[in-house]
Amino acid sequence: MNKGELVEAVQKALGGDTSKKAAEEAVSAVLNAIASGIKKDSNVQLIGFGTFKVKKRAARMGRNPKTGEAMKIKASKTVGFTPSSNLKGSL
Repeated sequence: MNKGELVEAVQKALGGDTSKKAAEEAVSAVLNAIASGIKKDSNVQLIGFGTFKVKKRAARMGRNPKTGEAMKIKASKTVGFTPSSNLKGSL
């Protein structure tokens, strides 16, 4: 499912009177709130769905795939998602 399909699903769930633009604004608002919550608190927990967390990756050695030469990869941050037991059980 991509964002367009998600917008259509939200539009159907909200009912026939809801416009596609309103559904798209609702999806964008939720995604923006999750993103700003992660930036602010490093953790967004949605009960019954899962938890988004900032994860730190340590610096490490890797290989350049083109040349095979060893290179240092900088430390970085990424976002991880841990699904709730409810979501896992429904799969």
